[in-house]
Amino acid sequence: MATGTANKSNLLKIESLPIDVLVPYIRNARTHSDEQVAQIAASIKEFGFTNPVLIDQDGGIIAGHGRVMAARKLSLEAVPCIRLSHLTPTQRRAYILADNKLALNSGWDMDMLKIEFDELEAYGFDLELTGFSLDEISAFTIDEIGMPELPSGDKEPFQQITFTLHDDQAEQVREAMDIARGMGEFVDSPNENGNGNALARVCELFITQNGNS
Repeated sequence: MATGTANKSNLLKIESLPIDVLVPYIRNARTHSDEQVAQIAASIKEFGFTNPVLIDQDGGIIAGHGRVMAARKLSLEAVPCIRLSHLTPTQRRAYILADNKLALNSGWDMDMLKIEFDELEAYGFDLELTGFSLDEISAFTIDEIGMPELPSGDKEPFQQITFTLHDDQAEQVREAMDIARGMGEFVDSPNENGNGNALARVCELFITQNGNS
């Protein structure tokens, strides 16, 4: 019982250790591109080193290889660490995989994600510091509702189209769609997606005005 209590205490103890004493796991299966390391570095610079590196009793890195690489990029001499000395060698190897994989198994509430992006943008915050690319953010903010849920899982006769737009273009698209919405309800459309209906109305008007209808 006393050993379990000591282990819990160790889990909560944060140590500031020099980067040079930390040893990367030579069989780490998780890769980190230069772009991702730069993103992590930008996050540390903006928010601070909020996620300690997890290490074993001898300073071997269990989780946080990317954070250590980013710290080196920022020329940091030391980083906060938590020593997981209670793990067996087998548990340590398994946790290195679990720490990376479990986070990937979660999803996103797209409506809530859009609200967060919209409000952060209104405050003038750099949205790329969230780890999302501008292309991803544009896709989320343009398509508010997304593909309707169909019982069979078959998306026909609906199609989901994603566009990459420059900021100026995105503003024009939003403005045109707002005008289209203001022209009245989409009473004859089987589509419940307001953005899709508005964009289709804009295209219909464009085709009509150019004599191709």
